[in-house]
Amino acid sequence: MSKILGHSFHIPVMGTGFTVDTPVKVAHLGISSVVSIVDDVLVEKMREMYCKKLSLPFKPITEKTKDFRAERITSYLNLLDNLVKEKFENLKESIQDKGKEIEEYLDLLPDFSEVKKEFKEKFADNPYVKEAKEWLSNNLPLGSIDVNIMTKLDKGNQYEGEDLPVEFNDAHAALRGFAMSNLESSMVLSAGMNPRLYGYLEQFDDFYPDANGYIKKKIVLKVSDYRSALIQGRFLAKKGIWISEYRIESGLNCGGHAFATDGFLMGPILQEFKEKRDELRDSLNPVLFDTLKEKGKTVPSEPLSIKVTAQGGVGTAEEHEFLMQQYNLDSIGWGSPFLMVPEACDVDEKTLSLLEKADEEDLSLSHASPLGVRFNNLNSNTRDADVWDRLKQNKPGSPCTKRYMIANTEFTKEPICTASRQYQKLKLAHLREQNLPKEELEKEINLLLQKTCLCKGLSTASYLVNDIDTKKDGDGVSICPGPNLAYFTKKVKLKEMIDHIYDRTNLIERKDRPHMFIKELNLYYDYLKEQVSEIKNPIPKQVKSLEGFKKNLLSGVDYYKGLSQKFSDKYNDMKNQVSKDLEKLEGEIKSILIKTES
Repeated sequence: MSKILGHSFHIPVMGTGFTVDTPVKVAHLGISSVVSIVDDVLVEKMREMYCKKLSLPFKPITEKTKDFRAERITSYLNLLDNLVKEKFENLKESIQDKGKEIEEYLDLLPDFSEVKKEFKEKFADNPYVKEAKEWLSNNLPLGSIDVNIMTKLDKGNQYEGEDLPVEFNDAHAALRGFAMSNLESSMVLSAGMNPRLYGYLEQFDDFYPDANGYIKKKIVLKVSDYRSALIQGRFLAKKGIWISEYRIESGLNCGGHAFATDGFLMGPILQEFKEKRDELRDSLNPVLFDTLKEKGKTVPSEPLSIKVTAQGGVGTAEEHEFLMQQYNLDSIGWGSPFLMVPEACDVDEKTLSLLEKADEEDLSLSHASPLGVRFNNLNSNTRDADVWDRLKQNKPGSPCTKRYMIANTEFTKEPICTASRQYQKLKLAHLREQNLPKEELEKEINLLLQKTCLCKGLSTASYLVNDIDTKKDGDGVSICPGPNLAYFTKKVKLKEMIDHIYDRTNLIERKDRPHMFIKELNLYYDYLKEQVSEIKNPIPKQVKSLEGFKKNLLSGVDYYKGLSQKFSDKYNDMKNQVSKDLEKLEGEIKSILIKTES
């Protein structure tokens, strides 16, 4: 693990809107966060809002411009870059006036921060001398403005009635928007491999290293297992592109889209990365260097390094510290808890109130996503409050205006969205023609009506918080916290949340919160039970897959048993809790019977 200069946590992307301007709020305090660049309509609205608020010139980028999507994203990211840098310079200048800003910045840092320790050693007696300002200017970390692209959201587009080349596809244009921006930061690629999009990275110089190994725009790969990291790392290294960070996310114990593994749990996955991290780096560097030579690109003088980070379900200072130390991680992602921090994320008051009241039963692994991927969801989302009323009025679904998630061709030649009014009317008519038993028909209709317009719902909170007009798409909010949110029950200040992360206070009042590893195991146990119960006429392939899933879960239990024996005295309470829960869960998993014949 590298030395921690500033913070040891980051704020991952949340929805399209909840972290859309988080960097403006926290980057000058040394906190890195991730902005979704899926929704160019939202980022254009946010750019307009900030320009008006700060009396900056604003020229709209309309859809009459051929490359409007990329241009909107570039313009917004450049604005964020300027605003953050200006706030950061003002913060550093405040030391001249003996302002509190520097003290507040340093106070937020963990005690193990190298910057905090060194500043105290050098300037404890007089933090306002000229030398202190110079030292801070050279050493104070600025939070990174990172961006996220869901690689599969890459539909083709048209201009003036003609199909556009592939580089104008949604994800390609978003990538180009980031590549053409002034940012020195990272692009997080999530939701699986898109070879065509990966190949497009080769077109931009900012993704290549210089002689010193510096890369202006780094690639962060979100993965759920080591094998995927190795395959994608090699694929990109053969194109001369280096993955600077592997971001491991829990398959189910996370917010938003949930990509379940085949029963592989977070602890064993992190252990494999720990054991093979050097091997991964050493095997990919030669591939990268050979490709750079072939391309005539600059070859770094030294092998490039990699970072390994993790996120998904972390909720206590003890878990944070344990993950950092046990697995030699570079940072931990804290997502859902920050939804309770208005100083960091855009969440409207009505939705915040719902989050404060939400418990485990209010958070579900739903079928809400139009993409057909499971989706961690707040059941009482205001976006879905009138879904049954709309059905009675023969207005199921939502008008499809943004079209980011169109992918279904079940009833149409051109792809449409399963949350759209067009699809839902067609699907309902089809279901009613099937003469299904009443119970089965009701089940299918329930599943269909779970589909929600995430394009609108995940951005609406930003409209509401920033007083942007919602007349076109309504003011219903979809919010997608992970299960961990159930244990954070009140709105808090930014400093309170950071103090919680670093064990300077405790925001969790409940005494029944399970350890994050146990919570994930529980989620996988429930998921396996659901998969088994849904099989009516099992075939050998399905049986083999489910048996493999069960075997992997039990293997994970064995790993945690061994790990708990290694806990030091410092983690005795955690050890006792985990050991007790493991024994119960092991019995429950073993009791799952997988049908082998109908």
